[in-house]
Amino acid sequence: MQRLVLASALGLALAACGGGGSTDAPTASAPGSIDDVELIPREALFGNPERANVQISPDGKYLSWIAPVDGVLNVWVSPADDVGAARAVTRDDARGIRNYFWSHRPDTLLYMRDTGGDEDFHLYALDLVSNESRDLTPFEKTTARMVGVSDLHPDTILVGMNDRDPQWHDLYQVDLASGERTLIERNEQRIGGYIADEEYALRYATRSRPDGGVEVLQRNGAGAWEAYDDIPFEDGLTTSPGGLTKDGNTLYFIDSRGRNTSALFAIDTTSNDKVLVHEDRRADVGASLSDPKTGLVQAVRVNYLRPEWKLLDPAIGADLEKLEGIGPGTVSVNRTLDDRTWIVTYSAAEAPAVYYRYDRDSGELTELFSARPDLDGKPLVPMWPQEITSRDGLNLVSYLSLPAHADADGDGRADSAVPMVLLVHGGPWHRDSYGYNTYHQWLANRGYAVLSVNFRASTGFGKDFTNAGDGEWAGKMHDDLLDAVQWAVDQGVTTEDQVAIMGGSYGGYATLAGLTFTPDTFACGVDIVGPSNLNTLLETVPPYWASFFEQLARRMGDPRTEEGRAWLTERSPLTHADKIVKPLLIGQGANDPRVKQAESDQIVEAMTGKQIPVTYVLFPDEGHGFARPENSKAFNAVAEGFLATCLGGRAEPIGDDFNGSSIDVPAGADIVQGLAEALESHTQAIRK
Repeated sequence: MQRLVLASALGLALAACGGGGSTDAPTASAPGSIDDVELIPREALFGNPERANVQISPDGKYLSWIAPVDGVLNVWVSPADDVGAARAVTRDDARGIRNYFWSHRPDTLLYMRDTGGDEDFHLYALDLVSNESRDLTPFEKTTARMVGVSDLHPDTILVGMNDRDPQWHDLYQVDLASGERTLIERNEQRIGGYIADEEYALRYATRSRPDGGVEVLQRNGAGAWEAYDDIPFEDGLTTSPGGLTKDGNTLYFIDSRGRNTSALFAIDTTSNDKVLVHEDRRADVGASLSDPKTGLVQAVRVNYLRPEWKLLDPAIGADLEKLEGIGPGTVSVNRTLDDRTWIVTYSAAEAPAVYYRYDRDSGELTELFSARPDLDGKPLVPMWPQEITSRDGLNLVSYLSLPAHADADGDGRADSAVPMVLLVHGGPWHRDSYGYNTYHQWLANRGYAVLSVNFRASTGFGKDFTNAGDGEWAGKMHDDLLDAVQWAVDQGVTTEDQVAIMGGSYGGYATLAGLTFTPDTFACGVDIVGPSNLNTLLETVPPYWASFFEQLARRMGDPRTEEGRAWLTERSPLTHADKIVKPLLIGQGANDPRVKQAESDQIVEAMTGKQIPVTYVLFPDEGHGFARPENSKAFNAVAEGFLATCLGGRAEPIGDDFNGSSIDVPAGADIVQGLAEALESHTQAIRK
């Protein structure tokens, strides 16, 4: 299911993380001002990681990771017992590769790549012996969807492809060696998702209903789909079937029906008996950790103030206890098929990812790599979970980071008021969480408090909280943000005249809404790929979002009805663009399939037509957000100068941070100090 969201990767976490703030002690000498705090270069924060996404092959033969080759991210592989023998196995020289995973075919890994951020992801198979890479989905305007990878059928995988019908994915079994595909199901029944067992037999499927609900279907003995279960509209974002155990006898189901928060249930596929596995009244059950040999769930994550690991199977109790010793952060785990070796990713608010190898036989935990060693010893700050009450009594789980000089005793309470950036997450059906956040660290290092708020419509806190956002774009969802700002003012974190609003996707919309619906509240705004016209937004969603469109129409406004179009028009910042009186910076990717370039073009044209100043930054080789590090650094160099002018924080000069980027500034280059001059000497580099 596709959603309007800038997703962030959330790791599995340990119960020891608990709620509350960081327990780290303050450094020896507290800084008196931001000038006493070392300035962290943007390159260290937003440049390429040294290594990322470390994995181990299912057979334990290889270690793999993402790392740069001539400045472009590629896949590297080494023998599991000889990291020094690593070699780059892909040679992308343009956009880079970020998403890869292992198949069960010996010496074969898979990776995905789109073009210029268009999200038409092709799936490639790479043979490490021959060094041959094969496009398994070599069709135009096609987005591959992985459906099944099984150790019982190591030479093939199940892949959904929408080359026949852009709205719906047909299902194929694809041979990894030859690339030959065999049709398993021609999707002529509007199937949104399939669940297959380890033998690649289709067992269950989901299909959206016209009322926004979801039908769960089951394959009968004759091979036809028949009704199995029903998910009402109000549970549509919080209820879904999960995977099957390897023997196919148990179907896991995340379910909020008849309750508020989603719980994990196990269903006997023969008798349909349903057993509660785990529940939490505070938050939805999230990711799970399953036995690679059986598929049985052994632990689940619940994320309220912080992610908490809930043990279900004592067989891995000692292992999780061992991992607790790394520190008070969060972990994710990648396991070999025999479950003897784990690759552990650890991170905390003050620490980017560190990767470990854990040998279950010996209990030895060995540190492998740090994702960003250039940040070791830098003045990273804690992130403090908060519970803020909205004006109508809802609990808004939020996260506050304070610049080091504003919290000298390290207790999470501001010693003095400083400028603040309200950083709004995308989605809106997504959430902010505790953990390392590059934007929090960057902005705090420049002298700003940073507040991220889980406003109503955010997911993870039960269906009532999510559904409370229906019809509330620029309404109560925006009120929640305003209430959080007032909380920060009341707590002495900031003052009313020193707050900027910033965000991507829905967060970009919230920025535009803040500057149009409440034009005097924020000192300035930074909108990244945010929609300005909700009618055109819904008219141009990618065709393969068809299975989710009814949810969009009911939770926002239905562009097929006069009433819905009127609502969408009234809640669109574009309609109120003439009310903008505060500085605005807009960042956009030209190939964005979710929030088209026209969304930014429209509001820029409306503002310039009325002589309202705006700075517009456009990247011709980006999509929904800025994936290339060169472009990320370039935009953030502009944003840093923009915020410094608006809020008075410090800024690292643009310097050479435009090098290798495709940055273009169609409007307002003269508004940000040093921007026009930097562009004069810049040679645009477009890489797709």
